[in-house]
Amino acid sequence: MPRAGLTPDRITAAAADLADRIGYDALTLSALARELGVKTPSLYAHVAGLDALRTDLTRLALDELADRAAAALAGRSGRDALHAFADTYRTYAHAHPGRYEAARAPVTPDSPDSPDSPVIAAGRRNADLTRSVLRGYALAPSYEVHAIRLLGSLVHGFASLELAGSFAHSAPASDESWVAVLDALDATLRGWPA
Repeated sequence: MPRAGLTPDRITAAAADLADRIGYDALTLSALARELGVKTPSLYAHVAGLDALRTDLTRLALDELADRAAAALAGRSGRDALHAFADTYRTYAHAHPGRYEAARAPVTPDSPDSPDSPVIAAGRRNADLTRSVLRGYALAPSYEVHAIRLLGSLVHGFASLELAGSFAHSAPASDESWVAVLDALDATLRGWPA
């Protein structure tokens, strides 16, 4: 019988908070059970195992990112949309490093998730928001995938290096570099064939 008070959503939320504190890779069912004050077997009434929990955490993080990005993008286009979108992801990465790592976990076509699964839908929302940012640049369709990959690489690469402390040892501050690289990306995107 499931333990009173435990629900799949409560377990996922607790896993997200724990991953933010100890790191996504350190998240285990036993650590989560200790966090919730239950025995590990109690979790199995609500989650199928660690892989299923990580999938739920990925969905949660992708949904949170999409909600924040959609709000930040409202009424913006071009450079303003690019900065708002990228700032949203960077801010989220700093505030929720475990969730952010979960959001970057691969969901492969051979995974048990159907095309209509919540995690696939959440990933699609983020991809659609990325495309909406790029619509402000009127790129040729053949450049869209390249631009999506460039934007993702810049945002995720910068955030990952910054979280690892890679920019803490020299001037200027990473905030200054962040604005400069986004402006350089804006110029690159404006210069690509329409």
